[in-house]
Amino acid sequence: MTRIACSPIRLFRPGGVLVYSICRLKPDENQQLVERLLKEFPRMQCAEKILLPFRDRYDGAFAAGLTRSPADKLSCISRARWNHNPLMHDARFDDLANLLVDYSIRLKRNETVLIEVFDVPDEMTIALIRAVRNVGGIPFVQNYHARVSRALALEASDRQLSLIASHELARMKKMDAYIAVRGSNNITELSDVPAEKMKLVAKKMRAVQDQRVKKTKWVVLRWPTPSMAQLAGMSTEAFEDFYFTVCGLDYRKLQPGMKALKRLMEKTNRVEIKGPGTDLRFSMKGIPAVICGGDRNIPDGEVFSCPVRDSVEGHVTFNAPSIYQGIGFDGIRLEFKNGKIVDATSNETKKLNRILNSDAGARYIGEFSLGFNPHVLQPMRDILFDEKIAGSFHLTPGQAYEEADNGNRSQVHWDMVSIQRPEYGGGEIYFDGKLIRRDGEFLPKLLQSLNRGHFVKRR
Repeated sequence: MTRIACSPIRLFRPGGVLVYSICRLKPDENQQLVERLLKEFPRMQCAEKILLPFRDRYDGAFAAGLTRSPADKLSCISRARWNHNPLMHDARFDDLANLLVDYSIRLKRNETVLIEVFDVPDEMTIALIRAVRNVGGIPFVQNYHARVSRALALEASDRQLSLIASHELARMKKMDAYIAVRGSNNITELSDVPAEKMKLVAKKMRAVQDQRVKKTKWVVLRWPTPSMAQLAGMSTEAFEDFYFTVCGLDYRKLQPGMKALKRLMEKTNRVEIKGPGTDLRFSMKGIPAVICGGDRNIPDGEVFSCPVRDSVEGHVTFNAPSIYQGIGFDGIRLEFKNGKIVDATSNETKKLNRILNSDAGARYIGEFSLGFNPHVLQPMRDILFDEKIAGSFHLTPGQAYEEADNGNRSQVHWDMVSIQRPEYGGGEIYFDGKLIRRDGEFLPKLLQSLNRGHFVKRR
């Protein structure tokens, strides 16, 4: 009876009511069963119980009304952790799917789109399929699971990866657009895969990634998981609310400030960055700047360019922790001479340098970016969030993007983040000797609309 009563509860919307009634008076099938239900579903409330005693040779009857609390929002994190239990419909899934299809990739009728999902509830995948079909697009879906990917990577061979890469490249060439939603129940799932295997995977899949980045309309985002909530230092429910708030930002409000920042960066020659453990100088003369306003990554909120390859001098310390190739890094410090990283230390100095020795380009910078998403304030070891932190900048050892290209080529592309808001020690950024940002706040009038106070009322 408990199993039968539990089944419909999983499908209830907040505020929904279940009436349980039975024509028997056995305690384990009435009062005790209701108590078990309330224990298993703590956000259900018992509105009323009715007990009709034995009379006229009948066994009697018991009834109870159970209400799901209106405050009990759908937990897409906990209830679909293993993707075994179906979720009830959530309008936030549809809103996010529509944002990705309509705004991020601007899919048109008869265009093809590859949807890759990694440990994501089926309901979100279905929402994406529906959103694609609503605009007349043609959806293709690939489902991945981290534990399966680890098992494949552990013993991956050159021949196997070459076959996989050729197959995926042929498919990618037939796609007009690409959406990736990446969840992970364990962000360090790949940490015990040998470094040489990870290096081989990255090398073999580079052509597929290049095709996707250069030839399709693409967007990538994370899916909220308990491990992400834990890294963010938040409860599961609070992180879920945070996730949908961040991902649902109205990026149109950022456009005027981002366009002004793009123009300024493209006019700039010399950049100076100062702060605790940081005194860095480089040129970005002649290199374009690129706006990231919800059309590549969700969450978004950055404008990036790139240093002239051999111009970087000085040292920089990154105060945001980082995950790369499944390994956690803290306190990364890099020292540069003639653009090259000549010294690199962290809590994992040996592993850090092993990655930077992957190829000749891994010790040169391929990206410089300023982040300003008003809702992302703290690092959580997830780069799609961390690189957008309000008042942050990041530098990227490795591959440069063709849109803002300094010619550097590498199989590595590792965004390293430093936060300059006062609670993280502050800092200053100068463009051609003029102070542009202090303690995470833009100073020029045309850029002030990117500051957090423009979106969030200060208490």
